[in-house]
Amino acid sequence: MPDLTGYFCVAANSRAKERRSRCRKLVRPPKLRASITERIKHGWSPEQIAGRLAYECSSVRICYETIYSFAYSADGQEIKLWRYLPESRARRRPRHLRRRHGRRFSPELSILHRPDIVRDRKQLGHWECDLIQFRKKFGKANVTSLVERVSRFTVFLRNNDRQSRAIMDGLIDVLGPLPHSARRSITFDRDTEFTDWPYLQAGLGVQTWFCDPQAPWQKGTVENTNRRARKWLPRDTDPLSIEHRDLHQICAHLNSTPRKCLGFRTPAEVFRQKILSANR
Repeated sequence: MPDLTGYFCVAANSRAKERRSRCRKLVRPPKLRASITERIKHGWSPEQIAGRLAYECSSVRICYETIYSFAYSADGQEIKLWRYLPESRARRRPRHLRRRHGRRFSPELSILHRPDIVRDRKQLGHWECDLIQFRKKFGKANVTSLVERVSRFTVFLRNNDRQSRAIMDGLIDVLGPLPHSARRSITFDRDTEFTDWPYLQAGLGVQTWFCDPQAPWQKGTVENTNRRARKWLPRDTDPLSIEHRDLHQICAHLNSTPRKCLGFRTPAEVFRQKILSANR
């Protein structure tokens, strides 16, 4: 058989892959590989490692994708580096399947722009909303907690899952019958359950505000109410076993209990008096 000479694309591609594998950036310099491996094991993300190397003006620059590739390579799999990555996945998701979230909450809806009249509790109709969660073994069911800032009047609603549209429908159903003076705005945190806020604004005609990330204390009224409610709704409760009448009874108890911050009036008394005053 005659000898074959020339360029063969398949053979060239195989040799190029083999050459690239032998000369990878994290294979050639052992000190760099050891340093990055140590940082991964200390809980640093690939992005943090790459950013720190750039900040330190290291002689070797490396991007976080290269670090991910190393972690999921045969060398990285051998020492199970994937266990120390942020999501601890044994296999990396294909690029087109990785979640990319756009901006869910407009900057102009930040609680920093909320009027002082809301912050100072000088006007009825400004609510705070949160979800009361239970043990993961019970699934995604939860309870919406809604508290009016001036009167501390409380409403609880059960949700069978965490779909934002269903939660917003519940808020529309419970607040819709109230006069506009009693439903001016709602303050949420930035959980994904509240991403359908444009639907709420259109359906109810209320303004929405959002706390800063990881700052639940900025809606302290509803957080305090949730702590009070844990007496009847401990985390070990199966939320699907909670009937609507049970939630009504808990709300009735909270709304009929005198509060020091209200001059020992009850939330129900203050809420009723404020609505009557607003309608005169």
